[in-house]
Amino acid sequence: MQKFDAIRPFYDAEINEGIRSSINHPMMKALMNFTFPEMPDEVWKEQLLKTHSIRDFQCNFIYQSVQRVLAKSSDGLTTSGFEKLEKNTAYLFISNHRDIILDTSLLNASLFTHGLVMTASAIGDNLVKKSFLLTLSRLNRNFLVQRGLPPRELLQSSKLMSEYIGQLLLRENRSVWIAQREGRTKDGNDATHTGVLKMLAMGSDEENLMDYFKKIKVVPVSISYEYDPTDALKMPQLMAEANNEIYIKEKNEDFMTLLSGIMGQKKRIHIHIGDILDKELDVIAKENDNGNKQIQALAQAIDDSILTSYKLWPTNYIAYDLLYKSNQFADRYTENEKQLFERRLEIKIDQNNPVALEGFLNMYANPVVNKLKYQNAH
Repeated sequence: MQKFDAIRPFYDAEINEGIRSSINHPMMKALMNFTFPEMPDEVWKEQLLKTHSIRDFQCNFIYQSVQRVLAKSSDGLTTSGFEKLEKNTAYLFISNHRDIILDTSLLNASLFTHGLVMTASAIGDNLVKKSFLLTLSRLNRNFLVQRGLPPRELLQSSKLMSEYIGQLLLRENRSVWIAQREGRTKDGNDATHTGVLKMLAMGSDEENLMDYFKKIKVVPVSISYEYDPTDALKMPQLMAEANNEIYIKEKNEDFMTLLSGIMGQKKRIHIHIGDILDKELDVIAKENDNGNKQIQALAQAIDDSILTSYKLWPTNYIAYDLLYKSNQFADRYTENEKQLFERRLEIKIDQNNPVALEGFLNMYANPVVNKLKYQNAH
């Protein structure tokens, strides 16, 4: 299967060598000292050197790191909907995307806790430019999404990725996580990009496209953070877009965002597993005879699931009331919670900049706006 070598994670046979190549890297030391603060370096090094499979690496090290992150920077993770999933079954999880590393790490920790198949997860190659991060991502069963390619190469790359995802789901019985869009949601409006679905559809050998999506078991996932640890970091890009300017990232911006996401305060976090899309796909196939329309209808079905099951926190209601100068949701939060939120707003956002202020509030308020749309529609 050499055709996937450019994007795939390590095979188990390559894991030990990958570990050996990075065991003395200062970032490996930082990760392990964070995860096992009481443990002498030689002890975790010895354990790492005995590791010969991705599963061992994930369960013995990464899972523990995620638990430490939750303990240090959150008020805990709750989940719902996992009981719908069957053991030893591969699913394609299509998720809203808020945090570079955590969205997928928390889903996998939850799958592991529930005794379900963990995922291979898509990650943009722009995030793993440093060789240590590339090695770490391959140890952690990430596969690469190649970004910033010219159109012809992009097409080839999309084709390769869709084939690889099909191979994982249908031949290797491996679940896959993919974000509903390229890049994280910056404004709180979670929406499935049809480009992602078109890429997935390239792997189909079915006459009817929706039969293929049935076969790969699409499960929408909704993840919500009470506080987005990278909220203020998303502002420069939102500001640029508000002024119709092209946004250019700083040199280490992705890496700093990645660290802030992991270490920043998140308060409570919730992951909801939506229903496996099945009957919806029959309806889509029946009502739309052309592929593009089917893809749009599928994107809508995923959005419907993610937006209606998105867990709203006091922060969302507070932002909505501040933004629209109302008390509509005053019964959903305490005075103390409101003061905390306003304090965060003061610290992170220049109060004399109306665009930044509105952008920040929108980020938290838009999930409420979206939920209201659904309630009014049904």
